[in-house]
Amino acid sequence: MIGAKNFTEQVVLGELLAQEIEASGAGPVERRFWLAGSYLCQQALISGRIDGYVEYTGTALTAILKQPLDRDAARVNATVARLYQQRYGVTVGPGLGFEDTFAMVVRGEEARRLGLRTISDVAKVSPPMRLGVGYEFAERPDGLQGLSAAYRLRFAGEPRTMELGLLYRALGAHQVDIVAGNSTDGAIQALGLIALEDDRHYFPPYEAVPLVRDDALRRWPQIRVAMDRLAGKVNERDMRTMNFAVESRHRDVGQVVREFRARKGL
Repeated sequence: MIGAKNFTEQVVLGELLAQEIEASGAGPVERRFWLAGSYLCQQALISGRIDGYVEYTGTALTAILKQPLDRDAARVNATVARLYQQRYGVTVGPGLGFEDTFAMVVRGEEARRLGLRTISDVAKVSPPMRLGVGYEFAERPDGLQGLSAAYRLRFAGEPRTMELGLLYRALGAHQVDIVAGNSTDGAIQALGLIALEDDRHYFPPYEAVPLVRDDALRRWPQIRVAMDRLAGKVNERDMRTMNFAVESRHRDVGQVVREFRARKGL
């Protein structure tokens, strides 16, 4: 049983992992998608309600494993792999080939009018911008509080917290002026938005990696074959294109993933 969090990219990645496992001969894979965030996926994984899902290394490090922020990718990968194995009997598979980092996103016309290129530029804007964030970002140790301190950011009023799927709608409707999105969001391309450069390198690496229970790997060794086949196969452009196809063009996620796998010779 493969899980996924409650946003488009996660469902695409869950479907990709499930299809590749099926193609490797493990039989039909049950999907349990749209689980409400990292914490619920983690609980489902360690309790055996799901056998695996795709996580991001920076999220695993800080939000799940409660380790200090670390911006060295190799060290983060080693720490995450070691602690998942020790604590939970979970194997961290090889990276899929891209990072999905947090991104501070603004409307394209606003970026051009105000000369916004980096997150540091936001601190210079007066009057301050109105901020929209997802619920996790508002609370996470690698989220809003640390980002605001690192860049000395101030915003107009309290940040508006909302479901991830509503952030870009609020930005497009001018209900907020800047949102904490993700670098691979299809809406960035679709709506002509600008993801600002993290010029102080605040965010840790967020490499997409499969997490799979060891008992599932023993029962279905084809899962390891599938993870190895997917290693390095997805770049940021691939991910953004698939997200755009599902979210903006309302295409079937299974078909989008099948077409991607065909293009990659999987």
